[in-house]
Amino acid sequence: MNTTQTTDPNGTTKMSLLHENLARAQMSERLGEAQQLRRGHQLARARRLSRKAEQAAQQARLALARAL
Repeated sequence: MNTTQTTDPNGTTKMSLLHENLARAQMSERLGEAQQLRRGHQLARARRLSRKAEQAAQQARLALARAL
C-alpha cells in the first residue's frame, strides 16, 4: 500500500487533500496578484485625472489673466 494514497474514514485520500490545498493556495495568490494590478491601474488612472485637472486649472488661470 502506498502511504501517500491512504484512505481516510470518509473516503477522501490524503493526496487529493494536498492537491486541493495547493489549488486553494495558488488561487489565493492569483487573486492577490489581480487585486494588486487593479490597485495599480486605479492609482495610474487617478494620477492621470489629477494631471488633467491641474492642466485645466492652469488654463483657466491663464485665460483669466489674459482677460484682465
